[in-house]
Amino acid sequence: MLLARFSAEADQFPVDLSTLSTPQLSQVKKQLDDELTHLTTSYQNLRAAQNKFRDCLSNIQRTFPNGPQKLHVTNDTESKAQNLLIPLTPSLYVPATLSSVRSVLVDVGTGFFLEKSPEDATTFYNEKVDDLEKNLKDLEKAVQSKGRSVSMVEDVIRQKVLSGQGGEGSTQAAAA
Repeated sequence: MLLARFSAEADQFPVDLSTLSTPQLSQVKKQLDDELTHLTTSYQNLRAAQNKFRDCLSNIQRTFPNGPQKLHVTNDTESKAQNLLIPLTPSLYVPATLSSVRSVLVDVGTGFFLEKSPEDATTFYNEKVDDLEKNLKDLEKAVQSKGRSVSMVEDVIRQKVLSGQGGEGSTQAAAA
């Protein structure tokens, strides 16, 4: 008996795959494929967000090569503007002047920026990278589980087609 759980609601009601007809199994497989595609897309989006936060972190580290915590700010330092290149994309940089070394703008997502000290910005981005890593691990487990479910349904479909049951399973049950 092949039991499968397909969604959060189905966890309470497992389905015996061998009792389903081939068209029903095909529908279940389509649903699982759609869910797997959605999970995979979500995984890729989270990985891209994590890479963006890593890029922001590396930009802070390049701007403050001795580390933001070792930066001694005085009024003289504050008045000396620093020339640097600001990344617009991973391959496009524009020249800029850092007028204040006391704070940086932090991209917190969806077009919002906060002014933070370099130390706080580093902490913020490290926490974001770590949080996303945990979420990615959970999502990866879900993708693997969903992939196993798809394989299980494909195996049952293959067995039914080879045994010649095709779509007859439900019509035989209705005739009896």
